[in-house]
Amino acid sequence: MTTLLFTHPICIEHNPGTRHPECPDRLRAVVAALDGEAFSALDRREAPVSDEAPIERVHSTDHIRQILDNVPTEDRVYLDPDTAMSPASGEAGLRAVGAACAAVDAVMSGDGHNAFCAVRPPGHHAERDRAMGFCLFNTVAIAANHAKAAHGLSRVAVVDFDVHHGNGTQSAFYDDETLFFGSSHQWPAYPGTGSVDETGASNSNCNVTLVPGAGSREFRAAWANTILPELETFGPELIIISAGFDAHARDPLANLEVQTGDYAWVTKEIMAVADRCCDGRVVSSLEGGYDLSALAESAAVHVQALMDH
Repeated sequence: MTTLLFTHPICIEHNPGTRHPECPDRLRAVVAALDGEAFSALDRREAPVSDEAPIERVHSTDHIRQILDNVPTEDRVYLDPDTAMSPASGEAGLRAVGAACAAVDAVMSGDGHNAFCAVRPPGHHAERDRAMGFCLFNTVAIAANHAKAAHGLSRVAVVDFDVHHGNGTQSAFYDDETLFFGSSHQWPAYPGTGSVDETGASNSNCNVTLVPGAGSREFRAAWANTILPELETFGPELIIISAGFDAHARDPLANLEVQTGDYAWVTKEIMAVADRCCDGRVVSSLEGGYDLSALAESAAVHVQALMDH
């Protein structure tokens, strides 16, 4: 079956500033890693520009206007001390959302078996009324709600192995029993949410915290013993992955010791649940990862696992 790759050059042009960790070279590294012969079978597609309707299911009108009406014509605008926009940021954000929604459409229609969205800015910290943590729009939450609205799904899951808790996704899903959110993340760490007692509507929110210094054993146990069983019990009709690679041992923004091979393992395990629950339907979207070589290696094994399935 075909793995789809959605990306667009404008996502590289989004530039939060000199020495900012969420830099254009992140996506350059990922795209370069996926250009090799091993990835020649990828079905490569241009990420479309989303209209505002899918975004409005997750974000307020005021938030959308704050982003799109304040894109600078030069230099950059800061939305908070960590989150900035350059002239390309508005289109990049809309294409990131468009990629995820187009990937959902393609996977749900059988046009592709699964998909990876190599896009930025990331999304999982963006809340209904707030850009934060390098994120403008919550790409995966928008895609999940799009799956419900456009394809009539009644159970959609997002699973998140980024080292930072996806507070925006949790907030968007928390009171909706038709949406599952499962996350492993360092604790304590930014943004300070994601404790194990945050369980959501009908216990459809699952957090597993990892202490600084935790590595492969603890990461795999979190998924094998807790998140994946709860995901399977939920019985999703589609699984969306927040694919952040900053739990890697070489990442400079956190303190976990996850290895490149762990990302291949967790991807295969998620795909196995997808096979049992939803005919293998998986859409993945890039989140964090700030050591360029670790990011490239980890994204490559993640996509290879999608392709091999």
